[in-house]
Formats: sequence, structure tokens, C-alpha cells
Amino acid sequence: MIEYITGHVGPMMFAALAVFLLIGYPVTFSLGAIGLSFGWLGIELGLLTPALFQALPERIFGIMHNETLLAVPFFTFMGLILERSGMAEDLLDTIGQLFGPIRGGLAYAVLFVGALLAATTGVVAASVISMGLISLPIMLRYGYDRRLSTGIIAASGTLAQIIPPSLVLIVLADQLGRSVGDMYEGAIFPGLVLTSMYGLYILGVTIFAPKRAPALPPEARTLRGWKLLGRVLFVLVPPLALIFLVLGTIFLGVATPTEGGAMGATGALALAMMNRRLTWSLLRQAMNSTAKLSSFVIFILIGSTVFTLTFRGVNGDLWIENMLTSLPGGHLGFLIFVNILTFVLAFFLDFFELAFIIVPLLAPVADKLGIDLIWFGILLGINMQTSFMHPPFGYALFYLRSVSPAKEYVDKITGKLTAPITTGQIYWGAVPFVVIQVIGVAIVLAFPQLVTGNVEHIKMDPSKIHISVPLPDYDRYQPSDAPGGAGAPPGAADQGDSGDNAPPASNPYPSQDEPEPPSK
Repeated sequence: MIEYITGHVGPMMFAALAVFLLIGYPVTFSLGAIGLSFGWLGIELGLLTPALFQALPERIFGIMHNETLLAVPFFTFMGLILERSGMAEDLLDTIGQLFGPIRGGLAYAVLFVGALLAATTGVVAASVISMGLISLPIMLRYGYDRRLSTGIIAASGTLAQIIPPSLVLIVLADQLGRSVGDMYEGAIFPGLVLTSMYGLYILGVTIFAPKRAPALPPEARTLRGWKLLGRVLFVLVPPLALIFLVLGTIFLGVATPTEGGAMGATGALALAMMNRRLTWSLLRQAMNSTAKLSSFVIFILIGSTVFTLTFRGVNGDLWIENMLTSLPGGHLGFLIFVNILTFVLAFFLDFFELAFIIVPLLAPVADKLGIDLIWFGILLGINMQTSFMHPPFGYALFYLRSVSPAKEYVDKITGKLTAPITTGQIYWGAVPFVVIQVIGVAIVLAFPQLVTGNVEHIKMDPSKIHISVPLPDYDRYQPSDAPGGAGAPPGAADQGDSGDNAPPASNPYPSQDEPEPPSK
């Protein structure tokens, strides 16, 4: 029995973690408790030494000193300020007027604004809540299908996970040991492809079921002609300028992602001041929410560090590596298995839990198989995006449920009694977009150039690196006829040495008793 336990501590740790997560115990405490408990067991079984855990404080301080993670609070704060500064409301109102005359115009407006908010906020909660509060009542007012309305709001909000500046990409870059800038560059085209697929789905609905997405009636179109054009330009310029300030400086190499996030947060404050909506109450709420989310990320990362330290100490990483490298199908078999595993786990875990638990175990195997880790990270990012949309545990669905009408209400414009949004309608509305996301994973898997073609890699083969260290030229130090002669090493005359004990040219490593030659 002891021998069996000794040989299977790694799988037992993984199984224990699954049990803790299924019963709903907090993730960070589950990771830490399992890591420490099995660490003690490993010490008792002779698999580990107590000295291993002396590295734990240094690893935790290493997390605190990680400048990449500093981008998380910056982008979170920027998104929360923009959410409350009225930018989302102005965008939805203006773009809705622009697309209003065509069928599905409001749905296109939600998709467009969702992508724009994703490129400025990078926070899923901010995008979903903003568009749920602003656009859902309008879509219900003008006869949009409830499943389509809730589905497009939730799906466009999750674009903040894959379109830079995404918090998801920051964390994945940190876990994969890659540049955040490279992850941002690699995610641009996949994000645009996913957005286009959402648009094609809306187009299909308007063609085959036009009553589900009607055009705005003439009385609802309050802006026309040059007045509409001026409003569009006035509303679009500030967010586009902010996008360039954040992403443009990162892509051009002028600023790091952390510096870009700091500039974005400053720009968000400036926009809020321009709209005269920057108050102490808004600032306090944004700072509190930022502190909570940042603490959430750091504590999960600390717990995963404790778990990973023990897991690797008992050779659990070798167990994972042997299991995954022995899968049939080589690289493709590994990628298919990993994506199916991530898709299934996304039913129960959110992105941060997946990123801090699964990615550190998968990344070394992918690297060993020669898979580009930027491409691998984007694949996982799109797949993890489904974790926000999965019924019944998708966070985007919870966000939308919190701002959707749960009871009948009287519309303030039409005065009509409007039926509530049910949870089932939200779940069924998300299903088509989850399928689209899965298709997006397949497209990126089949066409890696969508990611790698936009990233300038500096490839280096370690086996071809040659380091040349010149040895001292001892031919200069030949014995002479007189003590302390020109050919003798310095100090020979002081020691009364004739120079015969000087190291010969054939011996490049003098003994400790012999004086070393001066450096050139």
C-alpha cells in the first residue's frame, strides 16, 4: 500500500484538487491546502526534503515583483472608469442610430460596440453589464428575440477576453513565459475572425428569421444626415484615440504593456473628466473593484505556486508529460485532447482557475513537442473564452442575469407591459455563440498563420549557440636566466624563484600555490 501511494502521489494530488473544486471549496485555499498536505506526505514518504519549502517564500516574493502582472490593475481600473464615464452608453446610442435602418441593426451595434469596448476596457464584466443595462431594454422595446438579444450581448462582451488589451492574454503570457506584446499581436486576427463570425450569424438570422431582428421604426431614428455623421465622429474619436494610446504604443515598442496600461488608466480618467462624470464616488468604486480583482488574481497565483511546487517535487509534471506525449496522433492528438479538456473544464472553472492550474502543466509539454507557445496560448485563450458563456456556470451569463428584468415592467417610452427575461432564455441564447467559439478554435488550429503571421519571432536554436572563452596566453611567461627576468611572472623575484616553477604553456590551469598571470 505504501509503495502504491509513493508511486502515485502526483495523480492523487490531481484527483484531490478535482474533488475540492467540485464540492465548491474556494480555489486558492484548495490549491494551497493540497500543496501543503501532500508536501507533508511527500516528506514522510521520503519523496521530498523539508528544504524544498524554503524556496516557497522566494517564489511568492517573485510573484509580487512580477512587473507583467502590474498591468492587471491598470487595465481593470481603466475598464471600470470607462464603464461609468458614459462612453458605452454614448457609443450604443449613436451606433444604434447609424445601423438602425437595417434589419438587425441594434444587434450589429451591440457587436460593434462590444468589440470597441473590448479594445479599450479588456474587462468582460464591464462590457456585459454596460451593454445589458443600456441595449437590452431597447432591443426588447422594438421586438427583438430574447434569445438573440441576450446571446449577442453576452458573446460580444466576452470579446474582451481575446481582443487586446485583454487580462486573459496578460495572465497567459505570464504563465507561458512569453511577451505580452507578442500575445497581443497574435490575438488581433483571431479576434477579428471571431467578431466577423458573430456578424455572419446575425446576418443569417435577419435573412431566415427577419422577425427576430427587425429594423428600428422611423420614429425611433432621431438622428439623421450630417447631424448623425457629426455625432458618430464625436463619439468614435475618443475611444479610437485611447486604443492607439494603449495598443499603438505597445505594438510600436514605445511602451511596455504595463506602461500602456498606466497610460490607458490616465486616458480613461481624462475621458471621464471630459464627460463631467468623474466623481469621488465613481473613483472610489473603481478603486475598490480593482483592488478586489487584483487580490483575487494574486491569491489564486500564490495558491497555484504552492500546489505546483509540491506537484513537481513528487514528479507529477513528469506523469503529466508522459501521459500527454504518449497520446496517439502526435502534435495534433495533443492539441485536440488539450482543447477538449479545456472545453470540458470550462463548465466548472473560470478563466483564472484554468490559467493558473492547467496552463503551467500543459505549457512544458507543448514546448517539448515544439509547438509555438504564442499560438498555443491564443488557442487556449479562445477556448477559455467559452468559460464565460457555458451554461449553467458562465460568468457572462451571471453578469447579464443580474441586470436583466426578472419581473414584468412598464416600458418608460412606449408605456407597454414588457415580459421578463428568463434564465432559460439567457442559457439558450448563449448556445449558438458557444458553437461559434468552438468553430473559431478549429479555424485557428487549422490555420496557425492567423496567429504566427502577425508576430515577429526572434528564433534561436540553443544547440547552435557557441560561447568562446579565450584561455590565457602562458607563452608570455617563459623562465629566464635571471630571477625576476622579463619573462618571469610578476612576484617571482620577490619569492626568490628563478622562474622555473612558472606554469608551462601546455598547462592552462596553474595550481593554487602558483601565482596567476595578470589579465590582459
